[in-house]
Amino acid sequence: MDEQPMSAALAWPEGDARKAPERWSAVRVRFGVLGPVTAWNDAGEPIALKGPRHRAVLARLIIARRRVVPVTRLVEDLWTDPPTDAVGAVRTFVAALRRVLEPDRPPRTAPRLLVTEGPGYALRADADTVDAWRFEQAAAAADRERPAAVPSLLEDALGWWRGPAYADFAEEAWARAERTRLADLRLNAVERLAEARLTLGRPAEAAAELDAHVAEHPWRENAWGLLALALYRAGRQGDALTVLRRARTLLVEQLGVDPGPDLRRLEADILRQADHLTGGVGGSGGVGGSAGVGGTADQVWARATAAYDRTVAFGARARLESTIGLLRGLAVTGGGGLQAAREHRVAAVAAAEELGDADLTARVIGSYDVPAIWTRVDDPEQAAQVVAAAERTLTALAPGENDVARARLLATVALESRGTHSARAPQAAEQAERIARRLDDPALLAFVLNGVFMQTFGRAGLAPRRDEIGAELVALSARHGLVTYEVLGHLVRLQARAALADFTGADRHAAAADHLAERNELPLVGVFTGWYAALRLAESGDASLPEVESAYRGAATSLDGAGMPGLERGLLPLALLCLRIRHGLPAPDDEADGDAPNDDAVDRDTDWGPYEPWARPLLLLARDQHREAAAALREVPEPPRDLLFEALWCLTARAAIAVGDRSRMERAHAALAPAAAELAGAGSGLVTLGPVARHLDDLDAALRRT
Repeated sequence: MDEQPMSAALAWPEGDARKAPERWSAVRVRFGVLGPVTAWNDAGEPIALKGPRHRAVLARLIIARRRVVPVTRLVEDLWTDPPTDAVGAVRTFVAALRRVLEPDRPPRTAPRLLVTEGPGYALRADADTVDAWRFEQAAAAADRERPAAVPSLLEDALGWWRGPAYADFAEEAWARAERTRLADLRLNAVERLAEARLTLGRPAEAAAELDAHVAEHPWRENAWGLLALALYRAGRQGDALTVLRRARTLLVEQLGVDPGPDLRRLEADILRQADHLTGGVGGSGGVGGSAGVGGTADQVWARATAAYDRTVAFGARARLESTIGLLRGLAVTGGGGLQAAREHRVAAVAAAEELGDADLTARVIGSYDVPAIWTRVDDPEQAAQVVAAAERTLTALAPGENDVARARLLATVALESRGTHSARAPQAAEQAERIARRLDDPALLAFVLNGVFMQTFGRAGLAPRRDEIGAELVALSARHGLVTYEVLGHLVRLQARAALADFTGADRHAAAADHLAERNELPLVGVFTGWYAALRLAESGDASLPEVESAYRGAATSLDGAGMPGLERGLLPLALLCLRIRHGLPAPDDEADGDAPNDDAVDRDTDWGPYEPWARPLLLLARDQHREAAAALREVPEPPRDLLFEALWCLTARAAIAVGDRSRMERAHAALAPAAAELAGAGSGLVTLGPVARHLDDLDAALRRT
C-alpha cells in the first residue's frame, strides 16, 4: 500500500531534501465540486477517481479547506456502521487518491498535495485550483468592481457550475451545510448580475435571466423585486405589477406570509411611476430603489451578508457571536423584531451551551446588551431560561479569570430577574458593579448599570437613587458614543424626575430621548415618551378628564404590535383607573347601566392583565359590593418591587380605607412612607395617582377613626 505511517510525517517534514528530489515537481491538479466531484490534470483531462468512497474522501477534504480532517472523522462520515477495518480502508482510499493526483511522485517521497498531518489528512490545494473557491473569489470581486466589469466577471463564474454543488453527495450530512452555502452564494451572484445589468441600462437581459430564476426559486423576494424593476425599466409596467402580484400570491398562499416592505414599497413606486425607478448607468439597481441612502444601504447589506456567508463557514462558532450582534439591532426595532430577537436569543444560548465552551457561552449570553427600561419581563419563561444558563456558565468559568464575561453574566442575571422576588438578583447586580468599576470598559459599565437600575426597587422612595444611575448613564454614554444607553439614561431620569414632581426636568429628558431616537431609528422610545406625554397632561391641571383619557387611549395605540407584552397588558385600564381616583371619582363600574359619569372608561370585557388583583376590590366597591370587596382585598398580594410599586400600594390603600381593613392600611402606610416626597406611580413615567403624601394623610385619618 502506498501509504506513509503517521509517525513518518512527524519525523520527516514535507519538502525535506532527503525525501523530495529536486527533479520531481507535483502535477497541478484542478478540482471541481460545482456539480459532481471531479478532478482534472494539467492538460484538462479528467482524472479517474475510482469509487464513490474515494470521491467522498476527496470531497470531505475539500470542504475542510486545507485543514486536517482526523481519520476517525472520515470513518464517521463515510459509514453509518463502520466495518472493523474502517481506518485501514480510509488509508487505502488515500493511497489510491495520491497515486492518481500525483502520478509522478517518486516512491517513498512525501506527498505535496494530499498530506498526512497529525491524526489525519489535509488537501493542500491552491486557492485557484478548486472551482468553488474561485467562485467565492469572483463573487467577492464583483462587489468591489466598477459596474461595467461585473457582468463578464459573474457570467464567467456562473458558467463554472455543472450542477448542484457536491451533487453526488446530496444526502450526506457532512456536505449539507457547504452545499447550502454554495447554493445561496450562486443565487446571490445571479441577482448581483441582474443588478449590474440594470445599472448598465440593460433591463431586457436582466428580465430574461430573472424570469427563469424566480421560477426555480420562488421564495426569493429580492429576485421578484429585481424582475419587476427590470420589466418596468423595459417599458412593461403592467407586466411588472403582474409579477409583484404573483409573488404576493405565492408568499401568502404557500408560506402564509405577506411580502416584505421592499416589495410593497416597489409596488407603490411602480404604481405612481416614481422618478428614481428609471435608473440607468450609475443609478440604483436595488429593489429598495429609493433614491439615495435607502437603496444603497440595502445593497451594502445584501453584499456584506453574502460576503459573510462566503467567508465564515457554516457551523463556525463565530456565527453564534455574530448572530447576537444582529439580534441586538433587531431588538430595538420593536414589534416582531423584538419578539424574534428574544426567541432567537434563547436558541443561540442553547446552541452555545451544547458546544461545551463556557467562554463562548458567556460571550453569547453577555453580548446581548439590549437596554431595558421596563421592570417587568416580556416572557418570564424565556427570562428564566437565560438566567439559568447564565448561572451555569458562571459556575463553569475558571475562577479568577475573564472578569468581563463574569460581570456581563452577573448583569444578565440582574436584568432578567427584574420584577421577581429573587434574592440572588440584587447580589448579582452588586457583584457586577464592583467588577465593572474596577475595569476600564465603558460599554460594560453601561450594561451593568442597567442591571443595577433594575434592582433599585427594594422599597418605595428610591427615585433619587435611580436619578443618580440615569445621570451616570447619560454622561458615560455621551462620552463614549453609546447611543442606546444614552437614551436609556434619559428615560431613567424622565421616570425619576416625574416621581419627584420635577416635570421641567422630565420634559427635558423626554425631548432628549426623542431626539436621539429620531436620529438613530429607535422606534420603541416613542412608546415611553408618548405615555409620559399623557401623564404630563394629567398632572398639568390644564386638561379635562375626557381630554386626558383621550390622550391615554392615543398612547395605548403605540403598544399595539410593539412586542412588549410585559408592558402592554392591562396598562390602559390601570391608567384610566388611576386617573379617575386622581380626580376623586370611584373606579369605573364595568356593569353600570350608563348613568355613572364616564362609565365607558373601562368596558365589561376589560383585560386588566397582571393588575387585576389590585383593581378588583375597587371595581367591587364601585358596585356597592363591600363584603365582596373586603374579601377580594384580603387576597391581594404584595405588589412586585418594580416601577408601579407605589401605585399599586396606593390602590390597596384606597380599598383598605373604604372597607375599614386596619391591617391593610397599616401595611400600606409602612410601605409608602419612604416615598412621602414622591408622586405615586409617576416613577413609571406612565401613570399617576398624585402625591404619596396625600394617600398617607388619608391613611392616617382612617387609622385614627378605626
